[in-house]
Amino acid sequence: MMYSRIVGTGSYLPEKILTNHDLESMVDTSDEWIRTRTGIEERRIAADNQMASDLALNASREAMEAAGVGAADIDLVIVATTTPDVIFPSTACILQNKLGIRDCPAFDVQAVCSGFVYALATADMFIRDGKCRTALVVGTEVYSRILDWTDRSTCVLFGDGAGAVVLTQSDQSGILSSHLHADGDYSKILAVPGSVCGGKVQGRPFVVMEGNTVFKFAVKVLEEVVHEALTENNLRVSDIDWLIPHQANIRIILSTAKKLGIPMEKVVVTLERQGNTSAASIPLALDAAVRDGRIKSGQHVLLEGVGGGFTWGSVLIRW
Repeated sequence: MMYSRIVGTGSYLPEKILTNHDLESMVDTSDEWIRTRTGIEERRIAADNQMASDLALNASREAMEAAGVGAADIDLVIVATTTPDVIFPSTACILQNKLGIRDCPAFDVQAVCSGFVYALATADMFIRDGKCRTALVVGTEVYSRILDWTDRSTCVLFGDGAGAVVLTQSDQSGILSSHLHADGDYSKILAVPGSVCGGKVQGRPFVVMEGNTVFKFAVKVLEEVVHEALTENNLRVSDIDWLIPHQANIRIILSTAKKLGIPMEKVVVTLERQGNTSAASIPLALDAAVRDGRIKSGQHVLLEGVGGGFTWGSVLIRW
């Protein structure tokens, strides 16, 4: 049986740090209010000349170096992003060019905060079907460009960053299963409802969110999608060595872990220093746990995400 295995991870965070104390001078909020309700203390903000592809470029180079592969080895590029460089071409094609990768499929996936899970599952299917041997999968976001910095309910939550992985074909188990879902009935509770028509923006081009509704929905579906992965692979909750959730809000993470019966010692959390980086949050957290040695060979690692759409999903990996 053919599997896809992650053989390299990488990440990139912009240099500029925006702390909760900085936000106190920008909007009616406080460090205590943000920390107690979200778990966030600071987030990174891209420079004016940095685009999603630039962040992705740095994370990709790091992942490729860790994997020991070059541009000639990559035969699939998938970028998960909600904040592409331009309407088109895709950020994946722009990244492909910057990396010097030639003549392979390259496309974006738009599933908001579930984007990396969706992209990873897609790459896994390409590799399992023999359509490619080595894939680069990236989550990259510049959410600072779509925030209303006068809206304290949203602007305190998000940050910019990128995370990447390289997958290769293997006869050893790697990605065991993926589980993807969406329900458009919830499309309005977390959205950027603006659009471009005739060169002008129509509607509101900033993140809007019904916080309480999002919280309840997220906790419910994240618990369900974890059990779905465990059931398919005949595993118990206790078999999970590491849970890497989308880094949206510490209350969502704590509530999900409690419902599942997973101790927080087994949950990777990077939210405090990065904020919610949407499609980049899971690969950023994964890279942190790989590089500090927490994730070890043979362990079960479960990735889970939920985002606007509404979309949600999980990927179960034997490392």
